[in-house]
Formats: sequence, C-alpha cells, structure tokens
Amino acid sequence: MDTLLVSIYIFVLATFVGVEIIGKVPPLLHTPLMSGSNAISGITLVGSLIAAGEGHAGLGVILGMIAVVFATINVVGGFLVTDRMLKMFKREPGAADTRRGA
Repeated sequence: MDTLLVSIYIFVLATFVGVEIIGKVPPLLHTPLMSGSNAISGITLVGSLIAAGEGHAGLGVILGMIAVVFATINVVGGFLVTDRMLKMFKREPGAADTRRGA
C-alpha cells in the first residue's frame, strides 16, 4: 500500500512540474521541444515493448500491447508534425531570393 501511495505522489508531482515547465516555453521553441519529446516517446516505446514481451500472462501483456500502440502513435505523429513544421521554413526550389535583389 505504501508503494502505491508513493507512486501516486510522484505521478502528481511530475504532472505539476511538467505543466509548469511546458507552460513557460516560448512559441519559438515548440518545434525543438517536440523533437526532444519524440526522443522521450521512443524510450517509452522501448519500455512498452519490454513490458509486452516479458512473457507474463494476462493483464500485463494486454496493457503492454496497449502501451506499444499508444507510444507508436505518439512517436509517428510527433515526427510527422515536426517534419511538417520544418517544411514551412524551406524555400521552394524555383523561388527567387528577394533579399539580395535577385
């Protein structure tokens, strides 16, 4: 019972700290922050694969597979959004450079 209470306490504290940190990020840094969070989601994906494949029967395998699916969606979606945002900063191949008067 003590272990469960400590785990809940850590989860609640991590939630509050995460909200405070993310809330103070300026909009200019959202793309790099998203790339960093994709790396963390990749670690989550590895952990969920380990949890799903440990050979335990029943609920552990089901929860592990659900975690694999959600972590995969998070990683792929995050990289797609990051790629789309980075494409906004690329020049089109035939576009003239107006800064140098060309």
